[in-house]
Amino acid sequence: MTITVGEKVPDFELLASNGDKVKLSDFHGKHVVLYFYPKDMTPGCTTEACDFRDYHQDFADVNAVILGVSADPLEKHQKFIEKHGLPFLLLADEDHKLSEQFGVWKEKNVFGKVGFGIERSTFIIDKDGVLVKEWRKVKVQGHVEEALQFIKDNLA
Repeated sequence: MTITVGEKVPDFELLASNGDKVKLSDFHGKHVVLYFYPKDMTPGCTTEACDFRDYHQDFADVNAVILGVSADPLEKHQKFIEKHGLPFLLLADEDHKLSEQFGVWKEKNVFGKVGFGIERSTFIIDKDGVLVKEWRKVKVQGHVEEALQFIKDNLA
């Protein structure tokens, strides 16, 4: 069952890039920008992560935390963070359970090769744990600014 806008998001727990287990409930009282991306170190994912990095303080200023999620293992997340100076946590969804819960684990056809992977998507969860906005099939250009503006206009 996919989580839909207006519903409370069930608490989840995943290993984070800092080595700790992180739960959604750890961020109660803050808005959460939960963004799913296909793969560390790829061009689109790097651009998106760096955009979130560059606006990190702006999100903090509106009481929002950024959490990136992919199926990559922690070691790969840590290298991605180090290489690009990412100031937020990346969560390892290696069994893609959280991705499935949000309906972003999809069959993909990349250059004729069919397989499963994450469809780039972003979800805004308010300070009470309710999903208030979603973007699916995200195009990277301008997306981070759009997510920030949504929080400023609707939640700040």
